[in-house]
Amino acid sequence: MHTDSDSAAFWENHYARLDTEWGTRPNAVLESLVTALAPDPGTALDLGCGHGGDAIWLAALGWDVTAVDIARTALERVAERARAAGVSARVHPVCHDLARTFPPGDFDLVSASYFHTPVEIPRAQVLRRAAEAVAPNGLLVVVDHASVAPWSWQAGQEVSFPTPEEVLASLRLGEGWHTERCHAPRRTAIGPQGRSATVTENVFALRRTA
Repeated sequence: MHTDSDSAAFWENHYARLDTEWGTRPNAVLESLVTALAPDPGTALDLGCGHGGDAIWLAALGWDVTAVDIARTALERVAERARAAGVSARVHPVCHDLARTFPPGDFDLVSASYFHTPVEIPRAQVLRRAAEAVAPNGLLVVVDHASVAPWSWQAGQEVSFPTPEEVLASLRLGEGWHTERCHAPRRTAIGPQGRSATVTENVFALRRTA
C-alpha cells in the first residue's frame, strides 16, 4: 500500500500511461441519476474527475462544474477537451490532494464516481467533507466499485467490498438528508480497449434537505 505522500506521483504516472480516450465518456450511472433527480443545471463539484467525462457531459447540459483531480496531467486533458467541446467557460479544472485540501463553496451537485485508490487516504473523511459541500436541496452522488472488473488494478485479488448500507453509515450524515438511492445494482460496463464485463456497483444519491 502506498502512503498519501505518494498520491500525486502515483496518479501522474497512471495518467502518463493511460489511453487518453479512457474516461472521456460520462459514467452511465451518473447520467441516469442526474437525469432523474437533478434535471435543472446548477453548480457541480466532480471529485476525482480523471479525463473529465462526467464534468464535460454536465457542462454540456448547462452545469457550472469544478473538476478536481490530484493529477495535473489529467486536468490539462480536461481543459483541452472542454475547449474542444465548447464548454470551457463552464468547466473549471483545479488541483487538490483531497486528503489534504478541498475546494471551497457549496454545490448543487457533488459527485464522486469510483473514488478508489491503491494509495492510502482517509476516504470516509473525504466523502464526509464532500457531503458538507452540498447546498440545501442539492444532491450527493457516490458510485463505488462493489466487484472487481477484469481491467481493475485489483484483478485476480480477493477483495471484500462493504455493503451499500455500510458505506452510507460511514458517512455519518445524521438528520437533514433524504436517501434517493442506496443499492448495489449490476450492469454491463465497458473498459479499456472496448472490453465488457458485468460489474456490481454501490450507488448512493442523497439529497440535502436542511
